[in-house]
Amino acid sequence: MPRTTPSEKIQTRAARARLPMRRKPHWLCLRPGALHLGYVKRRADAAGHWTVRRYNGGGTYKVARLPGVADDFEPANGGGVLSFTQALRPTPPAGAQAAPMLVAQAMADYVDYLETSGREAAAVTAARAGRLHILPQLGAVQVQALTTDQLRHWLAALANRLAKRNGHEDALRRSRATANRILGTLRAALNHAYAECRVPSDNAWRGRLKPFRNVAVARKRYLTVAEAQRLLNAADGDLRALVQAALQTGARYSELTRLRVHDFDEHSGTVGIAKSKAGKPRRVYLTEEGCAFFHSITVGRSGDELMLHHHGGKPWRRTDQWWPMHHAVKRAKLDPPISFHGLRHTYASLALMNGVPLQVVAENLGHADTRMCEKHYGHLAPSHKRDAIRAGAARFGLVAASNVRPLR
Repeated sequence: MPRTTPSEKIQTRAARARLPMRRKPHWLCLRPGALHLGYVKRRADAAGHWTVRRYNGGGTYKVARLPGVADDFEPANGGGVLSFTQALRPTPPAGAQAAPMLVAQAMADYVDYLETSGREAAAVTAARAGRLHILPQLGAVQVQALTTDQLRHWLAALANRLAKRNGHEDALRRSRATANRILGTLRAALNHAYAECRVPSDNAWRGRLKPFRNVAVARKRYLTVAEAQRLLNAADGDLRALVQAALQTGARYSELTRLRVHDFDEHSGTVGIAKSKAGKPRRVYLTEEGCAFFHSITVGRSGDELMLHHHGGKPWRRTDQWWPMHHAVKRAKLDPPISFHGLRHTYASLALMNGVPLQVVAENLGHADTRMCEKHYGHLAPSHKRDAIRAGAARFGLVAASNVRPLR
């Protein structure tokens, strides 16, 4: 498929003079998915030249240099010196134009892009969202034929289909929040197709298409220290180590199951996450208790060995934690119950309530910035607003409830 090629400004002499000198062309998309015009300038004292790239079937392309040079120093004459307009003339498509891209192809290309970028977990999520919620309704539609109204109707129908009980306020809110996440996946796939110059415009989904408003809520369920201790006592051996690792690091289940013994660095007091959800590595700083725990499960073991395992050394698979966690929560009498991912929320919530800065918590969790932490946990962090209200707001005194009842 065509490569990602940001369009450069090469139409005028002044624009071309600002471009850096290099051997690779500066490309301008003329026909999405079919044709690019390039400008190459390797020396400051010599004129550049024009080149053309045409895409064939099967994702291949052919590059050809046009005769002569660009009109960087001499007036264009249509022969040995070509202006931008003259360079366009010999570039009609050789044969039929490329077939319009379908939404199904845009989704497939986006999933492939995520996989090749090292974001396998995101690729699995995107593929599942496409298979279940996007392709059945929109897969056969041409991307360039999509309209904003069509996407709005699809989003509304998706939210209604996801709602477990029509008319129930919280069910509708949850279904709309899920529909917003699926819309984000579709929008990312379409934006990727537009960035690859496979479609001519992104007007249908950019700007005018809005997600449902006021449907996201802050995370509510997290464990207290006492509840976490009860869960650890109720968990079996292999699950107990996994739960302890989650509480000490705030790492995701998939990140914990990939840990190797050598990922724990006792000297720096950190655990290295080689690959996170976004595909980027990070190091998680531990407390003294966390260092002691990871030392206890790694001492004397081979560095390449899996750090956490179950059933005689077998690796934890995608859903192996579900039933053991369910039974441990039940034995610990945690009400309301909590999922394994809730341990990540517990780590963040307790850290913020104990005064750890938002930026530090966000970095340990692997977020690019503090926005997610502020959205879900910001109300738990120490706040100057809270301190100001408690210091200066008026007090009116607690009035005891009266036991006097009016006579009938």
